[in-house]
Amino acid sequence: MTRMILCKKLGIEAEGLDFPPLPGELGQKVFNNISKQAWKQWLNHQTMLINEYRLNMLDPESSVFLTTEMDKFLFGSGSETPPDYQPKG
Repeated sequence: MTRMILCKKLGIEAEGLDFPPLPGELGQKVFNNISKQAWKQWLNHQTMLINEYRLNMLDPESSVFLTTEMDKFLFGSGSETPPDYQPKG
């Protein structure tokens, strides 16, 4: 049976994730409040951030940056795109 949630990002009832995508409290918060659709949007945005800022995922500062941006993207005012970002058409 599909697990439905009220997605905080999209403001609609939508299919929830199958499991917490991250360990700990933040993962549980995402699991309880973010739909599969919104999580997919985040993953696309995260990939763009990693590529545009050339983040090294072994660097703790990069990890903190992405966690902060994820929280803003999913639960806050939104994550900004890099100033020089040009979407590929």
